[in-house]
Amino acid sequence: MIILIIYIAIFAGSFFAIRFGVRKFRQMKDFTSLKTVTFGDESAVRPDRWASVISVVTIFLLWGAFTGSKWVPIHAPGPFVGDAEFTYTLEAPDGARDDATVFVRVFKVGEQVEPPEVEPGEGFAKNDVSTVGAWRSDLILMDKNDEITRDDGARVVAIDGQPVSAGDTVSVASGKVTITSKGSINFSPAGGMQMEPIWLPPPEAVVDRVGEIASAGYQNFTLWEHLYWSLYRVIVGFFFGALVGIPLGYAMGLSDWFRGWFDPIVEFMRPVPPLALIPLVIIWAGIGETGKIILLFLAALWIMTISARAGVSGVAISKVHAAYSLGASKWQLMRHVIVPNSLPEIFTGARVAMGVCWGTVVAAELVAAEKGAGMMIMVASRFQLTDIVIMGIILIGIIGYGIDILMRKAETWLVPWKGRG
Repeated sequence: MIILIIYIAIFAGSFFAIRFGVRKFRQMKDFTSLKTVTFGDESAVRPDRWASVISVVTIFLLWGAFTGSKWVPIHAPGPFVGDAEFTYTLEAPDGARDDATVFVRVFKVGEQVEPPEVEPGEGFAKNDVSTVGAWRSDLILMDKNDEITRDDGARVVAIDGQPVSAGDTVSVASGKVTITSKGSINFSPAGGMQMEPIWLPPPEAVVDRVGEIASAGYQNFTLWEHLYWSLYRVIVGFFFGALVGIPLGYAMGLSDWFRGWFDPIVEFMRPVPPLALIPLVIIWAGIGETGKIILLFLAALWIMTISARAGVSGVAISKVHAAYSLGASKWQLMRHVIVPNSLPEIFTGARVAMGVCWGTVVAAELVAAEKGAGMMIMVASRFQLTDIVIMGIILIGIIGYGIDILMRKAETWLVPWKGRG
């Protein structure tokens, strides 16, 4: 929640700073700046490069700040590390009470530390020591060296002077102390606001893992082989999905018979997630490459069909009438009116389908895959290798974003009239 609030605050601050600050000193002389009406005109809406740069930098800084990265100058409060102590009050069966202090040494996980040395003190409650890793907790059997134990009927009634009973949690100077149902003490040092590396490693750990796997490989294959096979499966599955889906969408948009025949099938399959088809694909095609490509083919097929159908249905009827009035044949109408005007919808669908295919490839590679980015992510998750998981996610995202940029460029080149009527 705190990260979300900070992100929203940075977004709002950057928006007003750029909109009312930088742009006042930037003279726009392109086609868009000369327009008198831009609201609602798609051709006038282009990505603000300042916003893109600030967005990426913000995510990186938040990631580094909340993981204690050495690459960012500002950090969120980290976990407590050092020596801590708290006092517990032990009450004997006869009502007598005695205080003892527990000394805890909190260390960074992975380090070797020696427990602190203390005198046991006088009285029937004796001082105790413990060691615990940051972000961890430690069950302290405080009465293992007390003269009167829980077995004798003794119980902890206060922590640092705060009354407690079984199940209660109280805050102390460097963390929290919980009294368990059996009366022992559980100490949890303050975790701060940073994420534990096992849940979210810092950026440098992920980059180091990229270099390590790029040179040494992972699961008997190099990083580039994993990425190649994922990319190959996605492209082949998407290609065949588009190859079948686009003509089918055109047929459904131009023929009432095709529309009536295939509409129930398309609308039935469209909301079915590709993951639900995995068992059926295994039964039909086995666990080899064919099954994975079929799954990706089905992920792209319905999206491309619907986008092509929407593209045909969205052609302005005035353009069709104008073409017929000029003596155009059905082929000429298809070639010069329907296809050009439906291409923007098809390209939008292709970008969506490619994203869905990238999301599905992880599941597709669960089916006995020996190589692939998805397989690498899933194997790493079983051993809680979060840095490899994040590395795989980032690489898939970068490749997917790169493909999307290429598709945008192809759309700009092939469909320069998009958004201009």
